[in-house]
Amino acid sequence: MFIENAWYVAAWDREVGRQNMLRRTLLDIPVVLYRREDGAPVALEDRCCHRHAPLSKGKLRGDNVECPYHGLLYDPSGRCIRVPGQTAVPPGARVRAFPTVERYHWIWIWMGDPAAADPDLIEDFHWIDDPDWRARGEKLDLQGNYVLLVENLLDLSHLSYIHPTTLGTDAVAETPMKAEREGELVRVTRWVLDSPPPPFFQKAGGFAPDQHIDRWQIIEYTPPAFVRLDIGGAVAGTGAPEGDRSRGFSMRNLNAITPETGTTTHYFWAQAHDFRIDEPWVTDLLYENVHTAFLEDLEIIQLQQDNINTAPDRPRIDINHDGGGIQARRIIENRIAAERGVAPLAAAGE
Repeated sequence: MFIENAWYVAAWDREVGRQNMLRRTLLDIPVVLYRREDGAPVALEDRCCHRHAPLSKGKLRGDNVECPYHGLLYDPSGRCIRVPGQTAVPPGARVRAFPTVERYHWIWIWMGDPAAADPDLIEDFHWIDDPDWRARGEKLDLQGNYVLLVENLLDLSHLSYIHPTTLGTDAVAETPMKAEREGELVRVTRWVLDSPPPPFFQKAGGFAPDQHIDRWQIIEYTPPAFVRLDIGGAVAGTGAPEGDRSRGFSMRNLNAITPETGTTTHYFWAQAHDFRIDEPWVTDLLYENVHTAFLEDLEIIQLQQDNINTAPDRPRIDINHDGGGIQARRIIENRIAAERGVAPLAAAGE
């Protein structure tokens, strides 16, 4: 069950070209991605309407794609324009075409009603290509449902246990967080005050292991599955909670989560920073530390999914740290219900 009328990230811009068409399953639908001769991205259902062969195994003929099985030719709108051996193209011979937009080094795709595909609805991830920031990211593959990853990012209390050698300290799990909701935006805020810096912050911010800092985690979720983190730390007692971050550093962790199937997920993420941007090694350091941590996340989420698969209807017990994840899950469920004409569930806490 997925939200369909929404923009998702289908690929990094560097993944899509003309030499090799890219096949990617998105929301249980096989999609072929390629570029027209002018560089504009195209996304079609990767299934010939004749005998369902994958178009991604075919050839590009100018801006058009030729089926590898019997040579039917489709234009970027999905319309079949040629059938070898006959002059007439059968009525209705076409494949689905999906609106695409290239922005923030990502190829965005709209999987629902094409008439509703407004590019102004694309979420803001400007930190990835802003000249005042440097960023590096990648695509990871999660063997788990996409909502489990949303919950993971909205509850960073797990840093104390899953990432003790990189991002976590004991203080994170013991510090309460505040969850707020504004329409379909969920914000989770946690301040870990006057505490030792984790190893990652020692490397990135130059803090000594015994130097106490005030550390912040401000996380925002928006549907269908975008999570942006404002994270950083400053010397303890220098005014960071009041807005003065001059004695510290901050970063943005940017996450676009796209369902592949009900139990597998495409995970696009980037780490951005606005300090020491003329030193590429700093960008690489930040990326490598977060990459290591995210592999740890994917491992535990896969194990979650394995257990869920054995008993999908087993109830879960919620704790205080789950406030943001509960709100996000409820937003997703209500959006899906609305698209299917079903009465929405009550808001969390009602």
